[in-house]
Amino acid sequence: MLNLLKESLKQRKKRTVEIIKRLKKKFPKAKIVLHYGNNWELLVAVILSAQCTDKKVNEVTESLFKKYRTLDDYVKADPREFEKMIRPTGFYRAKAKNILASAKIIKEIFGGKIPRTMKEMLILKGVARKTANVVLGNAYGVSEGIAVDTHVRRLAKRLGLSATDNPKKIEEDLMEIIPQKYWFKITYLLIDHGRAICTAKDPRCDLCPLNNICPSAFKFPRFQRN
Repeated sequence: MLNLLKESLKQRKKRTVEIIKRLKKKFPKAKIVLHYGNNWELLVAVILSAQCTDKKVNEVTESLFKKYRTLDDYVKADPREFEKMIRPTGFYRAKAKNILASAKIIKEIFGGKIPRTMKEMLILKGVARKTANVVLGNAYGVSEGIAVDTHVRRLAKRLGLSATDNPKKIEEDLMEIIPQKYWFKITYLLIDHGRAICTAKDPRCDLCPLNNICPSAFKFPRFQRN
């Protein structure tokens, strides 16, 4: 069994690269599953995805993007009507406020274009590092950090890549041990792995390609039954 107490930083970096290698082989098509037609719609979809499933967001944006086709449509949107359309995604009042405010900021400050840097992205309403990382990576191929969602947070701890539950610290820990060329890809590899095998309640360690390099392997109730 892997002993993290004896694992040096160099060893952890090496193990992390091996984790990425195996996950890339297992999930070669790992990528964002939100539907969007342009960079602005990408941002809208990512904001809506907070505390909501990607499947539900895609259901909502199918009609939303038909009604609101341009950035100006959002700038001129009636807040109440907009809230009604995104209500199924949850926290709809805050999301509507942030999306419509961001539309105005993007038009007035950034000339109608989604910003290309983390510093500029964080000016937008409702946009923290996770959202910024997702948008920058998918829109421009820019990797200034690593998007930490619920799957990444859970797996980072199980895999012994971070010992905290704080998303900001998890991101810092991962950035220290993962080569920058993998910063964008690692999020989607861990998401797919977290959905298919290393689930929250009942992970299938017996099917996991990482089970001989994971400190949490076979420690769950499924494998403790007599």
